[in-house]
Amino acid sequence: MKVLIIGSGGREHAIAWKLGQSPRVEKLYCAPGNAGIAGIADIADIKAEDIEALCRFAKEQKIDLTVVGPEAPLVAGIVDRFEEEGLKIFGPNKFCGRLEGSKAFAKDFMVKHGIPTGRYAEFTNLEEAKKAVGMYGYPMVIKADGLAAGKGVVIAANRQEALETLESIMGEKRFGEAGSRVVIEEFLTGIETSILCFVDGETIVPMASAQDYKKIFDGDKGPNTGGMGTYSPSCIYDETIEEAVKNQVLSPIIKGFQKDGFDYKGILFIGLMITKEGPKVLEFNTRFGDPETQVVLTRLETDLLDIMESILQKKLKEQEIKWSQKKTVCVIMASGGYPDDYEKGKVIEGLDAVDEDVVVFHGGTKFEKGKIVTNGGRVLGITAWGDTTAEAREKAYSNVARISFDGMYYRKDIGLLDDFRK
Repeated sequence: MKVLIIGSGGREHAIAWKLGQSPRVEKLYCAPGNAGIAGIADIADIKAEDIEALCRFAKEQKIDLTVVGPEAPLVAGIVDRFEEEGLKIFGPNKFCGRLEGSKAFAKDFMVKHGIPTGRYAEFTNLEEAKKAVGMYGYPMVIKADGLAAGKGVVIAANRQEALETLESIMGEKRFGEAGSRVVIEEFLTGIETSILCFVDGETIVPMASAQDYKKIFDGDKGPNTGGMGTYSPSCIYDETIEEAVKNQVLSPIIKGFQKDGFDYKGILFIGLMITKEGPKVLEFNTRFGDPETQVVLTRLETDLLDIMESILQKKLKEQEIKWSQKKTVCVIMASGGYPDDYEKGKVIEGLDAVDEDVVVFHGGTKFEKGKIVTNGGRVLGITAWGDTTAEAREKAYSNVARISFDGMYYRKDIGLLDDFRK
């Protein structure tokens, strides 16, 4: 089979790495890809949002399956467009994509189907939103309704911060049209975790658990990022929580999909807060999470292509899925200044010094004058296995130390389990 992967980050590198292990995959393509993906797939210089060009490429190259990595093309309706042309594509359609494309739509779905979540209100008028400041106390959560590259959520500690945030999102249009509507939510206290699921519209199967680190600085301090590291399995995702999530979250989600006519085929990422009252849903993503994918797919023993085809054929219930007992840790190496302003084009040294049993997933890289240089905020994801999380963590960090680029930054506390038990 010829497989095309759409996207250019660490998530797409991990998907390509896993699909490349399938004996049925003869040829891998990636658009637009990055310097790391170029080592295992042919690169097509087409932007992930250029749906028509991607459609033409898939037809010209006789692609058997297209796999969509990022959210923007999914929300824009790439699946619908490919299916119109009779092309096989993996991912939810535009209707289902609204679960990520609109925070208000997602919250409405949760409330409608009894899925536990925090209280919320939505606003399209800046002055009305300002009047609602403090309605659930402080800190308060303010979200841009649309897509904002993982940066559209602000936790305001007090009234002044909340007013400034609303002015920035709705008044100054910091996130463009994504901030035309905002959702104000109560702040939930607990431990944040997430679960990725395979979904075929009739069956929902959770993957191995993973724990993400969103804040830029050690000790979970500073602004939110797209994720500074992760490990799997999550130390807090025990059997009790797993059962609660299954009954209180996954079951009503799939029933809600069927009741509302969601023909949902693909991946569903569920952001959770484990509170004293039990699990509550923070958000939905309609694709693999990044960097959770890096630690989850490296533990998947089943052929990913088989799973994807079972979903497209609505036979997920019949598909056996096996996971390694090994633990995995991924440390993100980011550009200095991320998640705000950062420079690109820094030469990356030491990639050839990494251990053979460690995988370096490229997030933001490209080739320039024969060298691999930085081309994004999250540059690399150093991913390692071990019999224990501590062993995987030690291996990941020992390899991080061999890689360098000007201004690089990484958290030093990824995989320190006790931090999440407090």
